[in-house]
Parts: sequence; C-alpha cells; structure tokens
Amino acid sequence: MEILKYYIRIMDAFSEKTGTVVSWLSTLLVIAVFYDVIMRYVFRNGSIAIQELQWHIFSVIFLLGAAFTLKRDGHVRVDIIYTKMSRKAKAWVDFVCTFIFLIPFSIIIIYSTKMFIMGSWAVREISSDPGGLHFRYLLKAMIPAGFVLLILQGVSEGFKNLLIITGHDKEKK
Repeated sequence: MEILKYYIRIMDAFSEKTGTVVSWLSTLLVIAVFYDVIMRYVFRNGSIAIQELQWHIFSVIFLLGAAFTLKRDGHVRVDIIYTKMSRKAKAWVDFVCTFIFLIPFSIIIIYSTKMFIMGSWAVREISSDPGGLHFRYLLKAMIPAGFVLLILQGVSEGFKNLLIITGHDKEKK
C-alpha cells in the first residue's frame, strides 16, 4: 500500500503544480479579451491573431487543467444518489467509474487524435485566416498531453478510492 500512497503523493503534487501554472493562463486570457474588446469597440481595430490567441489559451487551460480539476473534485457530477451514499460506497462508484469510463475514454481520445495531430505536425499547421497565429500544431499537441495528465491523475484518484475501500485510509470526509 505504501507504493500506492507514494504514487498518490507524487501525482497529486504534480497536478497541483500544473494546475497552479495553468491557472495563471486565466489572467493572460482576461488581458487578451480586455485588449480585444478595447481595440474592437473603442478603436474599431480588431485582430484575428488576438481572437485566436483567446481560444488557444482557453484550450490549453481546459486541456491541461482537467487533471487538476479532477484532483480537486471539481468536475460536474449528478449528485442525486451519490450524496446520500457512505464514504466507502462513493469510493466504489468512483473507483469503478475511473477504470471503466475515465481511463478508457482518455485512451480512446489519445489514440483517435494521433493521426490528426501527426498530420498537423507534418505540415507545421498554421491558421487558415490571414493574420492568424502560427504554430497551431503545438496547440493540437495539447490534446494528448491533457489526456495523459488526466489518466495519471485518474489512476491517483483510483488508488485513493482503493485505499478507502480496503480500509487503509482512515481520513474522514
């Protein structure tokens, strides 16, 4: 059980650090949106690059922040039945769902986007809009990166639930 606890500590710390770094992108996103609004509505001078930058930043926040959100139990959940369950029953539901849904779905996404991303890297894809951003292939590389982080954190969450199920985690929640 110590190896599970070690993995949990390492992965949780990594997800926390990643989440903290990614959270600063929210500030950058707000600045980009503010700049775009001022330029468009005050100076009547919009920029395709700034508009694309906004959705690029949002995409990175979403993809790389998913593992952090999972660690913090921040994903949307329908809690009608779940909230009335015991801690051990919740651990069972989370454990089973992690290994039946989360991890296989993440693997499918990584696998199914492989050719899409490789094609983008092969041609060093850029924006099709005049004045758009270059390096779109880097953004597309965030797809498997985000899902790999999600798998790693999902395994950590699964291990936490296994410790609860087996009685090796005495923490009360």
